[in-house]
Formats: sequence, structure tokens, C-alpha cells
Amino acid sequence: MIVPASVLTQIGIYILYILLPILALYIVYLVVTKAFNDMGFSSAEAILIVFACFILGYGILDEFIGISFSNIYLFTHGKWEVGINTGGAIIPIVLSIYLMVKNKIRLRNFGIGILIVSVITYLVTEPNADRGIVSKFPFWILPAIAASLVSIFLYWKNKQKAAPLAYISGTLGVLIGADLFHLIELLNLQVTTETTRHAVIGGASVLDMIFITGILAVIVDGILIYQEKRKPG
Repeated sequence: MIVPASVLTQIGIYILYILLPILALYIVYLVVTKAFNDMGFSSAEAILIVFACFILGYGILDEFIGISFSNIYLFTHGKWEVGINTGGAIIPIVLSIYLMVKNKIRLRNFGIGILIVSVITYLVTEPNADRGIVSKFPFWILPAIAASLVSIFLYWKNKQKAAPLAYISGTLGVLIGADLFHLIELLNLQVTTETTRHAVIGGASVLDMIFITGILAVIVDGILIYQEKRKPG
């Protein structure tokens, strides 16, 4: 029996629909694990970290445990209830502190990196009553590029510390420059609804600017820094 060409085309389209998401996820996996490898983590540790950020950040366990691990309440201001997200902010902050201690990042370099990224982040972000702190494309990429360039400049002679500093500067710089510097502006915006509004730091979890900027900064580092081959013996 001869199968009509239209049927074969339809089957091909279905296969393509299945393969494209798998290919996209595989590319994301390679990129993310490479970034974590550059920071000194194994691929298994990278998967575990991202998985923890996803599970805890989106509140998947909250319904089973009965306690909110995703968005932790901080304080209330007017109609705004301010909180912090575990996957999008707390875990990246803990990772940044861990990387700083493990790699013995100098406080001077730590401060310079965060200061520069914070200022740039503040300039490319703005408060929005409906969406929180937002940044337009391609401006939201600038903090990651800045974090990478600063880390390369400060640790050009010690490249193993450049990637950790890029992650630290990107993560904490965005946290300070976007969420903290703009927080008062956001809370003072006029809210038309009578219901309580939620302002969550790192609220988009693994898709939040805090999480993504740190990873992007390390990826840019890997592109810009020349990886010297280990000499034999």
C-alpha cells in the first residue's frame, strides 16, 4: 500500500513538534551545565541546583507540605505584600555567598562588581504596578554583559575566579539594582484594585532576571575568556 504524501508530511510535522522541544531542552541543559561547570560545580550538582530552584520556586511542594517554601513573606506596605522567592532569589544568594567564600573572592572585587552591575541594572529596569520590576529586551542583557566584563577585568590573571565573580556580580547586582533600588518606587505606585498586591523578589523563579543574569554572565565569560589548554606533565 502506498502512503499518500500528505500523510507522510503530517507525520513528519508531528515528529518535528516532538523533537524540537527535546532539542531545545537539551541545548538549555548543555548551556546551563557548562555555566555551572565553569563555576566549579559538576553536571549532577548543576541539575540538582536548577531542579531545587524550580521545585521550591514554583511552590510545587507547598500544597503537599502545607507550608509556603516558594514565596516567603517579608512585610506589608499599604496594599502591597512584599516577599522573596526561594528559587529565584534565596538559592542564588546562598550560591553567591558560597562561591565567594570557596573561591576567596576579595571584598574589593566583590564590591566593585556588585556596584557596577547594580547601577546598570537600576538604569535598565523600571517598576510596573501590574508586572513588578521589568526591563525591556535587549536592555535586560546588559547587566549580564557588565558582570562578565568586570569579572574578566578584575581577574584576568586568575581566570578561575572570573566565572564565580561574574555569577556573584550578576546575581546580587540585579537583586540590589532592580528589586531593592526600585522597591520604594514600586510600593508608592497607585494601585486601583482594592485587593492586596504581591511584590515578590525573584518571583519568576528560574525565569527571573536575578537567576538568569548570573547564568548569562558566566556564559559570556566562557565566550570571552581564552581557555588555555593544560600543559602535559
